[in-house]
Amino acid sequence: MCGLLQVMVTPDQVRGWALELPEAHEEETWGAATFRVRTKIFVILREDVGVASVKASLADQAELIAGDGRTWAVAPHTGRFGWVQATLAGADPTELRSVVLEGWRRTAPRRLQLALPDDLRALLPRR
Repeated sequence: MCGLLQVMVTPDQVRGWALELPEAHEEETWGAATFRVRTKIFVILREDVGVASVKASLADQAELIAGDGRTWAVAPHTGRFGWVQATLAGADPTELRSVVLEGWRRTAPRRLQLALPDDLRALLPRR
């Protein structure tokens, strides 16, 4: 990446991406900020160590880690269910935002998924 400036994702950006989603809210749990739809967590943000764990599928987890193993890893405790952990300092903002959106989509009830605004729906990974 010679000559290119890597822009670090900030915890406030992750927080904003999570909270812009329908019915998402923040709760502190385990000493970390957790973002939920109703009672179900889709992002765990550990600002103290600069990482975010996001709900994903096992296939998405494998693809993200294969694509950039320095930024993406199997999330502690929840990784066996597909969760990924992103190091904010190395994460591509567009990719991480898309992963957060997909985590919300995997968590939210169908009714809320249908209420997702078109501008955010366009950021979801293509299936």
